[in-house]
Amino acid sequence: MIKAFSKFHKLTSCDGLEALATRNYNISFPLHFHQTYNISLVYEGAFRTKVGEKSLCALPGSILITNPLEIHSNPCESDEFASFFTFYVSPDFFRRAASGQNAFFRDNVIYDAMLFDKLHKIALQIENDSNGENLEYELNATLNELSFKYAFTDTDQSNLINNNSLFEEYLANEDFEKFSLDQSAKQFGIDKFKFLRLFKSQTGLTPNNYVILKRIEKSKEMLYSGHDLLGTAIDLGFYDIPHFSKHFKKFTGIAPSVYSSAVVSTKK
Repeated sequence: MIKAFSKFHKLTSCDGLEALATRNYNISFPLHFHQTYNISLVYEGAFRTKVGEKSLCALPGSILITNPLEIHSNPCESDEFASFFTFYVSPDFFRRAASGQNAFFRDNVIYDAMLFDKLHKIALQIENDSNGENLEYELNATLNELSFKYAFTDTDQSNLINNNSLFEEYLANEDFEKFSLDQSAKQFGIDKFKFLRLFKSQTGLTPNNYVILKRIEKSKEMLYSGHDLLGTAIDLGFYDIPHFSKHFKKFTGIAPSVYSSAVVSTKK
């Protein structure tokens, strides 16, 4: 039996950079999006991603990138295993590294041995718990090079969560901690089935997945602020810690207890 390993890192530098190191990973992720640039170094196996109509396969030695708010999934067969390291880079940090430009990567899979090596060396520093000015300088310089060589400033918005949609005001104001499908449909004067179809056509996600993603995003803020797991789970509408953990891991790849331990360690 192949043994899986993963370790989550939360840094105080680089705008609170988060990172995930994995070995022999075998978890599928449903359609979702991140607020960050996800930059993954693939070491072993095949890291599969579906972005819109594109089915991508990032092989060892490649760099896999998803843009902020880019809707994607990560299918994985039962007999497939991948080892990779992912940087979760905030848009503000990336923008500063890219000389103030809003970078967008049309090509999600990049083969560049020199950039891979530079990012790999930074990943090793993170895995060895380095968290200082030198790491931030090196990451900044490497992201600048990555942006200069492969990013575009004119973005193709087709695969991004649509904030300029019929649901713009609703998404901005809805309390997703107390979400009700029936009540939401009533707000628009339609039945819940039409609401489901419209929501997915406008955002690319089902209401359920969108609500869970927003709750998980909020839970990270609460855990970082010192809230306990049970209180966070109940406040955000989960039944208990196992229910919360199931959904947290489904979309992040780690348990909320692992995330909480990592953010606590940054404050010591």
